[in-house]
Amino acid sequence: MYAPERQQEILRLARDGGRVDVVSLAEEFRVTAETIRRDLKTLDRAGLVQRVHGGAIPAGRLDFEPDLAEREGTAADEKDRIAQAALGELPSDGTVILDAGTTVARLAAAIPLETTLTAVTHSLPIAARLADHPGIQLHLVGGRVRHRTRAAVDAWALRAYGEIRADVLFVAANGFSTGHGLTTPDLAEAAVKRAAVTAARRVVLLADSSKHDEEHFARFGDLSDVDLLITDSGLNPQDALAIERGGTEVLRVPGDARTDGRKVLS
Repeated sequence: MYAPERQQEILRLARDGGRVDVVSLAEEFRVTAETIRRDLKTLDRAGLVQRVHGGAIPAGRLDFEPDLAEREGTAADEKDRIAQAALGELPSDGTVILDAGTTVARLAAAIPLETTLTAVTHSLPIAARLADHPGIQLHLVGGRVRHRTRAAVDAWALRAYGEIRADVLFVAANGFSTGHGLTTPDLAEAAVKRAAVTAARRVVLLADSSKHDEEHFARFGDLSDVDLLITDSGLNPQDALAIERGGTEVLRVPGDARTDGRKVLS
C-alpha cells in the first residue's frame, strides 16, 4: 500500500472511531510506528487530524481526553524511567505538590520508604498510593472530583493551592511545546494546574516525548514557567535545545537507566 492510500484509510478510521493510536495502526498496516507518526504528521499538516498523546483524532476535537486506564498503559516504560529520574528532584524534608497525572503517580509509587516529606495532592490515585507511606505527611486537596482523571477541581482546590507554598511541584501536561505552552483538555483541570504552578518555588514537568508539540483545548502556562523538564530520549536534541533556550532545563532519560540522561546542549 502506498503512503497516500494508507493515510486515506487512517483518516477514515479516525473519523469512524473518533480516534486512532500509533501502535494499533502500525500493527494493522504492518509498518513501523515511526511510519505511522509520519502519516499522522502529514494528515495533521493538511488539517485533517489533530495529533494527540499516542495517536490522533479528527480535526476540531482538541477537547478529546483518554480515560485514566488508557493513559496508564501508554508509554509505560518511558513513564517509569522518567519517574525514577524525578526521584532525584525530591527535596530533603521539604514540601512537594504532586499534580494529577499517570507519570506523577508513578513517581509517588516509587518514593523510598525512608523518605520524609510533606506531600500535597488533588489526585485521588496519588493520595491512595501515599496514604500508608510512613515518612510522608499527606495533605489531600478537596473539590469536585472529575471521573475521567480522579482529580479534584473547582473552587475548593483553587482556594487550597492559594494558601500554601511548596518547595517543588511535579506537574503533568497532555501537551507541551515552545509555541503552545502547557495544555490539557479540561478548563477546570487547567485552572488547578495553574494554581499549583503559582504555589511552588520550583516546577518540574514530567512528560514523555510523545506529548511534545501536542496541543489541547485548555492552556495553563508557558514552558518558561517550568524549571526542569524530565522526558525520554524520544525528544530529539534540536527540540530539547529550543526548549532550553527558553530557560527550561531539559533532562532526557535514555532507555538504559544506568546511563546519564542529561545532555549537554550548547
